[in-house]
Amino acid sequence: MARWDQILSLPVQSPPTLEFSSAELVWSKVEGWRDNIDRVALIPFARVDDFVRGESANKECPTRFHVEARRRRPAESTYKPKVDGILEYILYWCSFGPDDHRKGGVVRPSRTTYVPKKKPSGRPNTKRGCTCHFIVKRLIAEPSVALIIYNQDKHVDKKGLPCHGPQDKKSAGTRAMYAPYISEDLRLRVLSLLYVGVSVETIMQRHNESVERQGGPCNRDDLLTHRYVRRQERSIRRSSYELDTDDAVSINMWVESHQNQVFFYENFSDSDPFVLGIQTEWQLQQLIRFGNHGLLASDSKFGTNKLKYPIRSLVVFNSDNKAIPVAWIITPRFASGDTLRWMRALYNRVHMKDPKWKLAGFIVDDPSADILAIREVFQCSVLICFWRVRHAWHKNLIKKCSELETCAVIAKRLGQAVQRICKGDGTADLFEEFVEDFVDAAEFLDYFKAIWYPRLGLWTSALRTLPLASQEMCSSMEYYHNQLKLRLLNEKEKSVYQRADWLVDKLGTTVHSYFWLDEYSGKDDFARYWKDEWMSGLTAWQKSLQIPDSDVLIEGDYSKVVDQEDRHKVHVVRNPASEYALCDCNWAKMGNLCEHILKSIKCLHDKGSITPSVSMFQYMQALVDMLHCPPHDSLIRDHALSLAVWVQTQLNAQLGPGSGQSKRQALQLTTATPGMVRASNRTHTLVNMENDLTELQHPSSATGNLSGGKIDRVATENGTRTDIGSAMEHPSVEMQTSPVSISACATQLFSLDGITSANVFAENRDVMIDEELESTKNIPSTDASLQI
Repeated sequence: MARWDQILSLPVQSPPTLEFSSAELVWSKVEGWRDNIDRVALIPFARVDDFVRGESANKECPTRFHVEARRRRPAESTYKPKVDGILEYILYWCSFGPDDHRKGGVVRPSRTTYVPKKKPSGRPNTKRGCTCHFIVKRLIAEPSVALIIYNQDKHVDKKGLPCHGPQDKKSAGTRAMYAPYISEDLRLRVLSLLYVGVSVETIMQRHNESVERQGGPCNRDDLLTHRYVRRQERSIRRSSYELDTDDAVSINMWVESHQNQVFFYENFSDSDPFVLGIQTEWQLQQLIRFGNHGLLASDSKFGTNKLKYPIRSLVVFNSDNKAIPVAWIITPRFASGDTLRWMRALYNRVHMKDPKWKLAGFIVDDPSADILAIREVFQCSVLICFWRVRHAWHKNLIKKCSELETCAVIAKRLGQAVQRICKGDGTADLFEEFVEDFVDAAEFLDYFKAIWYPRLGLWTSALRTLPLASQEMCSSMEYYHNQLKLRLLNEKEKSVYQRADWLVDKLGTTVHSYFWLDEYSGKDDFARYWKDEWMSGLTAWQKSLQIPDSDVLIEGDYSKVVDQEDRHKVHVVRNPASEYALCDCNWAKMGNLCEHILKSIKCLHDKGSITPSVSMFQYMQALVDMLHCPPHDSLIRDHALSLAVWVQTQLNAQLGPGSGQSKRQALQLTTATPGMVRASNRTHTLVNMENDLTELQHPSSATGNLSGGKIDRVATENGTRTDIGSAMEHPSVEMQTSPVSISACATQLFSLDGITSANVFAENRDVMIDEELESTKNIPSTDASLQI
């Protein structure tokens, strides 16, 4: 019993990397069977596959481990909770063993029926008597923990000599030099190309060309064979989504055979609906990579009118701020109680891989979303994205109102109403006035009353209480929505849309393959085979940054933008001062936010004709709210002013003229932020910030440098003024965005004890804190608690 006391007292190790090997674990030696000493370690059972993959990727001796033996207790069996009881036993062995098919090698008695093949298919290279193996035990006492017993960790045969890999001289020139199978990355690449329609011959031709360019094979992936690719193509061609004529039975069969792609599943019951959460290993990796201290957005209710069950997509944003789907949730309804369960399961799955993973913000596009569940699970701020409503209004306005001038006036009025509501000085009554003023547009008003009147109260409440996502995020979400539409809803037989098994199969295969290839650097090699579904260019926001100012002409309430593909074509933008403008390009006619509108907004901002965005206004409002803390609560006030100075200095350091002095100031402020603000100038700074906020609320008093002057003034009064004029020349600042460093700044606020919110917003990544300011009685008084 002392042995098990020693084992159960060991720490459970979970390295923060996606995959890890034995070299990253601390091993302990305990007394084992027959007086042997076992080399053991404890890891989470859910991370056993990560350990197997990491151990297989040994650079000194690349290999692959397979399950040689497995014993598992049936789920329905009864057992006593013994301390040494085992729920599951798995023996992993190096794939170059345990049998030895080399000349003179030893084959186990159960394998004596092996008959050497006539063709030299490489069998002697794959079984070379390797003794490396380890045992995984899942204990009854700790079902969530895996005990690893790793005594034979050297890749040698029974004689103690290297039997494969670079250290084995006899394996030179054979496949035993490399791993026995191709890597997971190459396997995904081959499958993705096959799913999107690329032929076997084309895949092999491109692969062989790349191997020739590098001078010959240097790893196992370079030895990809035509036979393997053909076998995968045949498997895909013969597969069927319809595993059973009954849709519900077919779904159950799919879930049982794809456990590694399902993070949550609940079948229909008397009280709960059907819920299925799909996430592949690649999607989980993207969520960990781009979601940590980043944003997670929800594209809800896709396919409500066509599919049997709507899809909710969860997306993250890569380095180019393009949306990548990291999970799909399929359910007939999105109730609050259901949301909490699958969201908790997703969060636990991520934290099992990376315990330090922290989300900065969550963007919703539905005012009825369960905000409390999101805050409870992810412990982050929640933003609202208005792209879906703006898209619907724009699309139906063009469709139901023939007069373009009237359309422009209506769109402008709707945009003004939304902005006033977001700034807190408007209510749903603004839409009542809108309906009374535009009675002539009867067809559009009928649509507006029928569809949006019942929802205005909910949307108004959400816009007043939640920070608004930026135009760049709206552009990315629109682009993803159109990508998913092209890649999913393209079947000739429309009846399949009413089957859930078709939906989960299409998402997990073809659709997933398209998004995987979007991130694949070598996708241009297959450009000639691209279809419409391969659409993966720049978003409207990114395209607008490539339009030169000389191609834009502002004339009163119009702007003219030269088409970048056809220089003889000019697009006319009506009401170019906001995202509710109308453009005559095809992308805008479908209700989308086009690059010509975004470029027009930028040019008007350069001229000082418009105020900064609603998002920047909300950021300033957040700082003022923090400053309005009770007089005795000076810690929060000091931190609010320090934050303003720090953000401004980071802007100047990254976007300014690049002088060494600016960078030194930024470094000093980063380390000395908590102590910069003094009580002597608090009141004066507060008054100035309130005056700046008033200017933002009244467009007539706005100037072109308004967005830079407010925070800059705070910095001046604290003796740390840095010129912002040149910084405002950067396109991301001109278009109301900030670098990713500001996102990191605001993200750090989430971890401050006692400060759970204040609507602090940093554009470009839309990171802010939107909960009401809680009690600050327990805030630590040390400077370390306020380090940014």
